[in-house]
Amino acid sequence: MPNPNRSVSADITVIGGGILGLCCAWEMIRRGARVRVIEGKRIGAGSSGGHVGALAPHAPENWNEKKAFQLDSLLMAVDFWAEVEAVSGSSTGYARSGRLQPVADAEAAENLRDRIAASARQWPAEMAMRLTDRPDAPLLPQSPSGIWLEDRLTARINPRAALAALAEAIRARGGEVIEGSAARLQDISGPVLWATGAKGLESLSQDLERAVGKGVKGQSALLRFDASDAPQLFAEGIHIVPHGDGSVAVGSTSENEFAHDRVDARLDEIVARAREICPQLAEAPVIDRWSGLRPRAKSRAPLLGRWPGRHGHFVANGGFKIGFGMAPKIAAIMADLMLDGVDAIPGGFRLT
Repeated sequence: MPNPNRSVSADITVIGGGILGLCCAWEMIRRGARVRVIEGKRIGAGSSGGHVGALAPHAPENWNEKKAFQLDSLLMAVDFWAEVEAVSGSSTGYARSGRLQPVADAEAAENLRDRIAASARQWPAEMAMRLTDRPDAPLLPQSPSGIWLEDRLTARINPRAALAALAEAIRARGGEVIEGSAARLQDISGPVLWATGAKGLESLSQDLERAVGKGVKGQSALLRFDASDAPQLFAEGIHIVPHGDGSVAVGSTSENEFAHDRVDARLDEIVARAREICPQLAEAPVIDRWSGLRPRAKSRAPLLGRWPGRHGHFVANGGFKIGFGMAPKIAAIMADLMLDGVDAIPGGFRLT
């Protein structure tokens, strides 16, 4: 097993091999830094290792800095993931596939007019929401009204493939990704970025003597069904995301109260509901199940910035449901701060 504390020349040490840690490491390597990632278990062992990969925008009305930040990141994603794929030689499963949502009735359709108008103002016009009664989709949720809400901004990514490609790209550019070993801080010099998910929020809360967030249990399933060119679906609170490898992800739960972090009957309920929503999935076999604790900050926004009271230590945490969508811009913001001393963190994201 490699020793993560041996004498290695690294400008930056990133602790945590999930989406935020790897994306920040990759961005800093792109900018010329020497970076070492230390992951105590394996890449994607935490909440980033699920199945869903829905890069879906916030609702466009009541616009604020969090929604603007996410939009910037979603628009950055095309070039960001294309470069990761080019350097690593591996697919991330990224595609701007769009999204369909069933509309309950004519009144619900009328109530969506303001949301549709807001999307045309805030998003690129060609990606804005619209109502359609003729969606072009091989996988389609039932709609009582015969109407669906469509957008072309939503994208998908294969979480596990994306993490593997990031690790390969980091190594290809001379960085280190070390798995299966805990870091010893006394043997690490230089700035440290903590991207350690739910356990990291616990550590922050203890160190700062105030609650900054907690882990929320999530569960998802992967079904064998080939709809690789289909838009993703959102209905009854469930994401149904076709991936390019002939699978469809279904999930996920958000469980604030739980007895353990393992897969349980709640996931069976989610799969059954997904089959009802999309009858095409009725016979699709479940090929994998996942559960884990997703890091939700108390503010419900990512927590970014310097670790108060720890010189040279920084935090990128609290991605919760939006970590993959926010990651490209979070990486840019943290690279600005850690490499150039430029603090462009939005006020609502700031760890103080």
